[in-house]
Amino acid sequence: MATDSDYLDFVAELFAPLGGVAVRRMFGGAGVYSRGVMFALVVDNTLYLKADLHSKDDFEARGMGPFVYDAKGKPISLSYWQMPPELVDDPEEAVAWARKALTVAKAQKTATPPPSRRAQPTRRRR
Repeated sequence: MATDSDYLDFVAELFAPLGGVAVRRMFGGAGVYSRGVMFALVVDNTLYLKADLHSKDDFEARGMGPFVYDAKGKPISLSYWQMPPELVDDPEEAVAWARKALTVAKAQKTATPPPSRRAQPTRRRR
């Protein structure tokens, strides 16, 4: 099942109060961004929010799990957890959860060092 455009439009509208919200398709799903920071993932019309070691407890308390995909027979779990489905009926609460996810995403983005740029040996010209 693919993620449909109507659902992506709904997600963009739901999270619009965060400001600068954009939804970009990727790998059969979509990333949800606020001002260039990805804080949510949509796959098969299911919404996942960015979580860390502390915020994942909120998801677990509601019976939600992480997004998991299969890579060559091995399950790979990402740090995006399913948003409780009942929150789509409560826009204020959904945005509150999204704000937490955005805070986590921003913190992880600033904590990640830039990729190293090792100098490549150059050949001397003769």
